[in-house]
Amino acid sequence: MGDAFCSDCKKHTEVVCDHSAGDTVCSECGLVLESHSIDETSEWRTFANESGDNDPVRVGGPTNPLLTDGGLSTVIAKPNGASGDFLSTSLGRWQNRGSNPDRGLILAFKTIATMSDRLGLVATIKGISMPGITASKITMNRTITNIKSASPSLSLTRKGLDAFLVWLFMRIPPNVSFSLSGDAFFIILKDRANEIYKKVEDQKSSRGRNQDALLAACLYIACRQEDKPRTVKEICSVANGATKKEIGRAKEYIVKQLGLEAGQSVEMGTIHAGDFMRRFCSNLGMSNHTVKAATEAVKTSEQFDIRRSPISIAAAVIYIITQLSDDKKPLRDISLATGVAEGTIRNSYKDLYPHVSKIIPAWYANEEDLKNLSSP
Repeated sequence: MGDAFCSDCKKHTEVVCDHSAGDTVCSECGLVLESHSIDETSEWRTFANESGDNDPVRVGGPTNPLLTDGGLSTVIAKPNGASGDFLSTSLGRWQNRGSNPDRGLILAFKTIATMSDRLGLVATIKGISMPGITASKITMNRTITNIKSASPSLSLTRKGLDAFLVWLFMRIPPNVSFSLSGDAFFIILKDRANEIYKKVEDQKSSRGRNQDALLAACLYIACRQEDKPRTVKEICSVANGATKKEIGRAKEYIVKQLGLEAGQSVEMGTIHAGDFMRRFCSNLGMSNHTVKAATEAVKTSEQFDIRRSPISIAAAVIYIITQLSDDKKPLRDISLATGVAEGTIRNSYKDLYPHVSKIIPAWYANEEDLKNLSSP
């Protein structure tokens, strides 16, 4: 509130300042005395409850502990246009000539980030427990505060973190409550892949190897270790030309090097057919009803001794489920969505067929429907 002369009221009246629109409005007649005004006061904001200090500085990117300077070094950018300032051009050239020990790591991290984006890898949270359906609703602000305080080394920006949390809460039913354990933390797969590459690079034994295959193998291992596996074909599709054979060799090499450093075998994590099910079903555009049936069926199939790869079993289960539904998917579409050859799907279907009555949920198909399945 303040005083200003209003031309309509012909006197000094109290005015209201709308900072969002930049308008100054008379409180008596509603006349806009000034519009689009610029607020020249300080816009500093502090996040003391998050960072523990009152530093108003909000510039610069997040620190990277994997780099020598923490990722906070100054880079002189190239000038725009063909004819740029001579001083900035020369400074950039001199800086590039200087020795930067992290130049190779920075390029590798950028490549891993590009691969992660093309694969659609997102951050996940570990340490969350959902006790079940309750009558209480989620207190969103308090939960966000807990998540942020539980991950002080988070490499996401504040904007990226808020966007991820909104994405997370939109996918949780409003009547489901969950709690964070004391060691809850974010898992960002590309950061885990960066850590793996940094360990391998520090051993100075990767010279002469296919760099794209090494980076793709680091991402593959990170996905396996964090229970978010991707198939080798999916990794190969974003590996800048590296073949499956080269990625496989790079993976074995990295596992061997990490084992030598740790003095014990590296835990890669167990792959289950259910790890791929929702992604494969999403690629095929299947309904929630069929996705639920496929998820239950593939979980039940683990009880039988079916000596096929988890990816092949997942593809075969999807084929069975879709054949029992109204929206039947041809074998070719399933092969393209899963990356499994049509012949392999047929052979896996042949192994699953004797157990189909026990694998398929009873609520999804009855015995008569199962008898109508084509014999392998």
